[in-house]
Amino acid sequence: MRATLDRLISIGGLILAVVLLIAGGLLTYAYFFITNEVHDQLAAQKITMPTDQTGLANLPAADKAALEPYAGQQMTTGSQAKAYADHYIAVHLSEAAGGKTYSEVSNLYIQQCSTPNAAQTAPCQTLAGQKQTLFQGETLRGLLLYGYAFATMGTIAGYGAIAAFVGAVLMLILALLGFRHARKAKASSEPVAAD
Repeated sequence: MRATLDRLISIGGLILAVVLLIAGGLLTYAYFFITNEVHDQLAAQKITMPTDQTGLANLPAADKAALEPYAGQQMTTGSQAKAYADHYIAVHLSEAAGGKTYSEVSNLYIQQCSTPNAAQTAPCQTLAGQKQTLFQGETLRGLLLYGYAFATMGTIAGYGAIAAFVGAVLMLILALLGFRHARKAKASSEPVAAD
């Protein structure tokens, strides 16, 4: 009875090992697919991270410190995209309209500049310029943060793949030990022939 139970549990362990191997393979594929896509999409934009000569020196200290490790590099990773979005674009966007967001500036424009005569005034022209700058900046910032989010999912998939492969190896070892124990249990339960 013990040998049969050991074999059944070991077969379950083998099935689980196969499932974990398949999951590990799929997670590995996801990791490489996401990592390559994020790299290729960011590289295609040809964004160079700022240096002291291209605006890094003028940033607040915390933002400068976040960007310095990437200074002068071409943006190709999610962490670079996040740093650029949060510590370069966001700083410039906050300066573009006194800390107002695109939505706030757009609402002001609609309220104050809805008639053709009002739209031609200097304040409305300023709001129109701010609205366009904020729209473009917030769109780019959002897209870069999507790249960072996908890169993070790729990293998690990579860790998941490692865990799945380790789990598969452990289950395979335990299953083999279970089959070995089943043989020993079967051998010890068989009656010994008397001479």
